[in-house]
Amino acid sequence: MAGGNAIRGSRVGAGPMGEAERGDSAPRVFISYWCTNGHQTRPSFAQESGLVVPEFWDCPRCGLPAGQDEQNPPAAPKVEPYKTHLAYVKERRSDADGAAILDEALQTLRDRRLIQ
Repeated sequence: MAGGNAIRGSRVGAGPMGEAERGDSAPRVFISYWCTNGHQTRPSFAQESGLVVPEFWDCPRCGLPAGQDEQNPPAAPKVEPYKTHLAYVKERRSDADGAAILDEALQTLRDRRLIQ
């Protein structure tokens, strides 16, 4: 037997009323964007005075940037490989600097052992 709940499976605002209930939607402008892989996406924007259309749009299929020129889409961004902490340290210090710091730290440890 049914639970007796008349609005089961429904949500607030849902119903057969449609546009009459919610009012008319704003006029829309559809702009086409193409990515390097040839995917086309057509987001819609409200047609209003002073409409500023973005130059680039992220492709929903592959995530690459898409532009409005189908024949000349924007290039994929260059992805830098992940760097470890050691790689960043080696960018800032030479091997000689690293050896000097290591020697200083080892000497500090040796001095502590002699005192204690």
